[in-house]
Amino acid sequence: MTTSTTANRETMGFQTEVKQLLQLMIHSLYSNREIFLRELVSNASDACDKLRFEALHNEALYEDDSDLAIRVSFDKDARTLTIADNGIGMNRDEVIANLGTIAKSGTREFFGKLSGDQQKDANLIGQFGVGFYSAFIVADKVSVLTRRAGEQADQGVRWESDGGGEFAIEMVEKAARGTEITLHLREGQDDLLAGYKLREIVKKYSNHIVQPILMTKEEWKDGGYVTIDEDETVNQATALWAKPKSEITDEQYQEFYKHVGHDYDDPLAWSHARVEGKAEYTQLLYIPKHAPFDLWDRNARHGIKLYVRRVFIMDDAEQLMPLYLRFVRGVVDSADLPLNVSREILQESKDIEAIRKGCTGKVLGLLADMAEKEPEKYATFWKEFGQVLKEGAGEDFANKDKIAGLLRFASTKADSNEETVSLKDYIARMKDGQDKIYYVTAETFNAAKHSPHLEVFRKKGIEVLLLSERVDEWMLGYLTEFEGKPLASVAKGDLDLGALADAAEKQEQEKQADEFKPLTEKIKNSLGDKVREVRVTHRLTDSPACLVADEHDPSGNLARLLKAAGQKVPVSQPILEINPSHPVVTRLKGEEQRFDDWAAVLFDQALLAEGGQLDDPATFVKRINQLMLDMGS
Repeated sequence: MTTSTTANRETMGFQTEVKQLLQLMIHSLYSNREIFLRELVSNASDACDKLRFEALHNEALYEDDSDLAIRVSFDKDARTLTIADNGIGMNRDEVIANLGTIAKSGTREFFGKLSGDQQKDANLIGQFGVGFYSAFIVADKVSVLTRRAGEQADQGVRWESDGGGEFAIEMVEKAARGTEITLHLREGQDDLLAGYKLREIVKKYSNHIVQPILMTKEEWKDGGYVTIDEDETVNQATALWAKPKSEITDEQYQEFYKHVGHDYDDPLAWSHARVEGKAEYTQLLYIPKHAPFDLWDRNARHGIKLYVRRVFIMDDAEQLMPLYLRFVRGVVDSADLPLNVSREILQESKDIEAIRKGCTGKVLGLLADMAEKEPEKYATFWKEFGQVLKEGAGEDFANKDKIAGLLRFASTKADSNEETVSLKDYIARMKDGQDKIYYVTAETFNAAKHSPHLEVFRKKGIEVLLLSERVDEWMLGYLTEFEGKPLASVAKGDLDLGALADAAEKQEQEKQADEFKPLTEKIKNSLGDKVREVRVTHRLTDSPACLVADEHDPSGNLARLLKAAGQKVPVSQPILEINPSHPVVTRLKGEEQRFDDWAAVLFDQALLAEGGQLDDPATFVKRINQLMLDMGS
C-alpha cells in the first residue's frame, strides 16, 4: 500500500485484491445493482448492534443518545445519496483496515476461482460478501465521514475514493458518533434520486433490519411528491425471528438470510422454531446453497449471530454449532443468558450446551427431511458440503448414527463419480448371505474405480463403495458399522466372503494355497523386509498381484496421506497376494535365472496399481526393459 501526504490529508493505494474486487463488482453485479443499498444498510445495522453490545460494559458510549437508527437521504441537485447511522463508528486505523484492505482469510483462493464468466463470478462474489465496495456499482465517487463512539469530536475521519487505485483519508471534526456514507451517483442512476424508489428498495431488501430506517416523509400532491418536515420509518424495524412463522413470507426469510449470511443467493433451506424447556430460545437457521470460499478454514469465524432478548451479543458464536456444521448461518435469541455474557461464560454455560444440542439436532433433522423428500435439493447440498459433514462422524459421537444416514458415496453400481448412494441404499441391495458393507479407498475416483481389489467383487456382482476424498480415511476410523453391518475394506486383512463363497471355491482356494506354498515362500525370501507375508489371493481375477494391509495396519492410501501431510506414519509392511491363475505367476513358478527381478517387478506393479510411488523408478524401468529383451530372445 503506497502513501503520500499533504498537510492533514493522506493518499493511499488500495490493496491489490480491493482493486480486483472493485472492477469485478462494477461489471459482474451491475445487473442487480440495487443490492448496494441492502449491503450498506446491513453494515449500518451491524454498526448499531456492535455499539449496543459494547455499551453493555460502557454506557458512556451512547453519548446521551441511545436511540439507534439508520437514515437514508438524497440530494437531487448534488446527485448524492447518503446512508447514515449512529452506531459504533470507526477510528482512523479501522477505516484503513475496513475500507482499504480485505483481511479475509482465503482471499487468494477466492480470486483464483474466478473464471471470467460474469454470471458465475457474480455468484462467487456474492459468496465472498460485497459489503461496502458495492457502493461503486452505482457511484463514481464515495465519501465516508465517521467517528468512533467515545472519542473526541476532532477525531472524526473522512475517507474518499473514486474506485480507482487510491483513496484519500484525513482527520476532521464530527460532532456525532457513527458513520455517513455519501455516494456521488454515476450518470444514468437518476432513479435513485427519488424517495419512492429508495423506499421500494428498502422494503424489498431491508424490511427485516431491527433498527428503524428513517427517511423524510413524502406525500403525493399536484402530480408529484412533496417532502414534509417529518421523519418516517420505512421498514418494519422488528426482529424477524421473533415474529410468528405464519406472518413471515418465503421472500422475507430469503432476504433476511442474505443479510445474516452476507450472501448474494437464496438459501437452500431454513428452519425457524421457538424452543421452550430447560433453555428457552428462538432459532432461525439456514443451509446455504453454495459453499463459502473459506469453508476449509476451520479457524475462520462463522455463522451464528447470538442475541439475548433481541439484544445483539456477538456475530461469531462458534459455541452454538459444531465445527462440522460450520456452513450453517442464522440467529439464536436466548431468553435465559445474561446480557453481559462473554465467550468464557459461553464455554461453560449449561444453557449454551442445551442450545448447541438443540440447534445441531434441528439442522440434522432438516437435512434428513430434505434427503427423504427433496433428493435433488439434497444432492445440491451434498455436492457443496458433503465432505464437511463427513467430519461429524468422528466429532459428534451422540449424533453419529444420524450423520451416517446422511452420508453419500460413489459405488461400483454407478457409472460416474457422483456420490448418490446412502448406506441404507447399500444395505437394501446387499446380496443374500452378505453381512458386510464393502469399500475401497484411493487418492482419486479413477484409482478407486480401477483398483485390482475389486475384481472378485465385480465377478460376484457385490457392490463396493468407492471412497476417494481425503476426509474418508479419517472418517472410517470412527464409522465402523451402520445398522449392525460392519464396514470392511476390500484391501485389508484376509478376504472372507462368508456365505458368498461356496464350498467348492473354498476347497479350491485351500488346494491352491498348498500348491503355491513353495512359490510364496520363495518370493518372500526374495523381497525380504519389503513385505510381511506373501500368499495366494482370492481377490483377483485379472491382475497378477496386489498389496493388502494387515487388519490393524493403516491402509496404503492412509499412509500416503499422512506422509504427504508431514505426519509420522506407523511402520508397517504390506502383504503381497499373488493370483495363481495369472500367466505371469505361472511363469514365475519355473523361473530360475531372473527370479529376483520378476519378484521385484510383481511387487512394484502391485504398488503402482494401488496408487503408490516407487522408491526407485529407474531400476523398475531397467528391470522391465531387461525382462522384455529376455522374452524376445
